[in-house]
Amino acid sequence: MDKRQPRKRIAIIGGGIAGSSIAMYLSEYDVDIILFEEGTSLVNGPPICHLHAGGNLYREISDEQCTTLLSESIETVRYFPHTLNERPTIIAIPTADKGQPEALLPRLKLLQKIYSKLIEDDESNQVFGPASDYFKTYSKLDLKRIASYPLTNNPKTLDDWLIAFSKQVDLNQLKYPIVLVQEYGLSVFRMAATAQLTLSNQSNVTLNFANSVNGVVKNEEDHGGWVLSYTKENQTHSEMFDYVINSAGFKTGIIDDLANKPKKRFVEFKAAYVAQWGNVNNGKWPEIIFHGERGTPQGMAQFTPYPNGFFQLHGMTEEITLFKNGLSSSCHLSAQPKLPKEFNKKINQGWDPKIQKERTQKAINHLAQFMPEFAQAIPAGKPLYGAQQIPGDDITLRAANISYTSDGYFRAEIVKASSAITCAKEIAQLIHLQENKKSALIFTIEDVEKKAEVLAKERGYPVELAQIY
Repeated sequence: MDKRQPRKRIAIIGGGIAGSSIAMYLSEYDVDIILFEEGTSLVNGPPICHLHAGGNLYREISDEQCTTLLSESIETVRYFPHTLNERPTIIAIPTADKGQPEALLPRLKLLQKIYSKLIEDDESNQVFGPASDYFKTYSKLDLKRIASYPLTNNPKTLDDWLIAFSKQVDLNQLKYPIVLVQEYGLSVFRMAATAQLTLSNQSNVTLNFANSVNGVVKNEEDHGGWVLSYTKENQTHSEMFDYVINSAGFKTGIIDDLANKPKKRFVEFKAAYVAQWGNVNNGKWPEIIFHGERGTPQGMAQFTPYPNGFFQLHGMTEEITLFKNGLSSSCHLSAQPKLPKEFNKKINQGWDPKIQKERTQKAINHLAQFMPEFAQAIPAGKPLYGAQQIPGDDITLRAANISYTSDGYFRAEIVKASSAITCAKEIAQLIHLQENKKSALIFTIEDVEKKAEVLAKERGYPVELAQIY
């Protein structure tokens, strides 16, 4: 007689980067997973374009958060190898900003030391090049010298990555030194493709798209568990699960309310914009960060390169990436922050073309103050946008993980994509999953890129955003 315990059943609510990553990781164990997603595909939330391998975009966060982001980014690269755009990031401080470049250096040296130790512990952790190249500083004289080099589409050295930058940026507007750091690009479309290809081929995973979860109730009989109710094609269904993982993104609070699990959080509506700059088809670009004070007209400017002269732009002002009244918090009546109607309309119905074009143009102008010729760039498609959840009451939090209760209810509230695999590993430990059932399926980079291009087209974006840079 077979006395084996029945397989654990896990419900994952939400197929964004957190839910998809957790499903991928847990599917390697001997469990049954049903992933519930309102939409029709995976990983379709707020814009992701950057792997925060050290958190150098954020001057305001702690060294501890930066260290966490570095180690989580290594985990992410090892788990999603086909999603990277392998190019460094430049951190520059404008003369108009009150920050000083020297203030960045102690943290960079600390991160370099930690990265070196992680490689020493396991050489597979060397995913951002050698630790000695983790960052490099450049003076104005260095950049003037580099500006005389011919453009290259095949950078071989760290200096090669600065050629296009040195030729185009107004060097008089920056404080020195500037920093080149190995924070890479992350393709949201290739992450979506990896998740979709992997999970649709796992026999112990059911992807339940186009449904609405409307009940999450603790079952007090039969050894507990949870009853999850949902509506699909106007039919109501109920299923029993041992564990519920709430990874519903900015709607996490709605599921918390259903499960009677109150928690404080913020939700912030944000957008990034797509432009094309015709005269830069020659020469590879790094990502560029011009630091600035968040929420002011001189907020941080972010310039993320893609193939064929496409760029994704952020400007941390209320006229560009941030929005007036775009930050909402939960209250004692509900764990779900209430976004103003205009943002829900954008999320559910899309953008007014006039506002889309105006905001993209403002993003172009924001970058053109440092790179005058970028004023010739043109809006090139709809924004990448969504609402980002921030658990707790610290709006500067960037390295977030899971929270859970002893009755089998988990929340995976991540702020950055790189935190997802760490969440998955912690859940596996907490529910005592020990023996791996099988290894995850591996797809070729060509498979992933092809699927990612299809997803980009389906979602109305240029295919270049899905392509390897």
